[in-house]
Amino acid sequence: MIHTLAATLALSGLILVVPAARATTTDFRIDPTISHAEFGVRLLWLHTINGQFQQISGHVRRNAAGLATVDAQITLDEVKMSSQNMRSRVLAPDFFDAARYPTIHFISDPVPWSRLSLGGQLPGALTMRGVTLPIRFELQPMHCAAAVAPHCPIKVHGSVSREALGMTSHRMALSDDVQIELMITLDPAPE
Repeated sequence: MIHTLAATLALSGLILVVPAARATTTDFRIDPTISHAEFGVRLLWLHTINGQFQQISGHVRRNAAGLATVDAQITLDEVKMSSQNMRSRVLAPDFFDAARYPTIHFISDPVPWSRLSLGGQLPGALTMRGVTLPIRFELQPMHCAAAVAPHCPIKVHGSVSREALGMTSHRMALSDDVQIELMITLDPAPE
């Protein structure tokens, strides 16, 4: 009888511990069908060349301490531009080099979950062309319920140096600064 009671209590304790362990993280997936990223680089200081990456995938994970980590991956050959010629140039080896490095990857430092709602700095690491650099994006405040309603948009903006990424060609024609903007739409991850 004592062994049965002890076993029942141990099993009850395990049942109580398992949900608590599962609750230590909450995942939200980046909806790749409606999320996208944009970039812009100045040409001859007269106008900006813009492009839009049509596919971002990844997730946002919130841990038990209330910290969120954004992990996003951009597929380069899903870029949309005003002309096919320009598109070919930005995917070529002297710019994104998409054949060798088909994705851009961003992973944020852990930040308070509330920052995703209120806006502020989103520091992290950006990997492009095989180079990983620290980057500091600026989060715009999102207008969603705190629990993250379906299709909750997050908008972030930052810039990166072409030279730091090994894009040293066309220095006279293109600015060194590349503006990057991500429009990420979050959905609760399926369990």
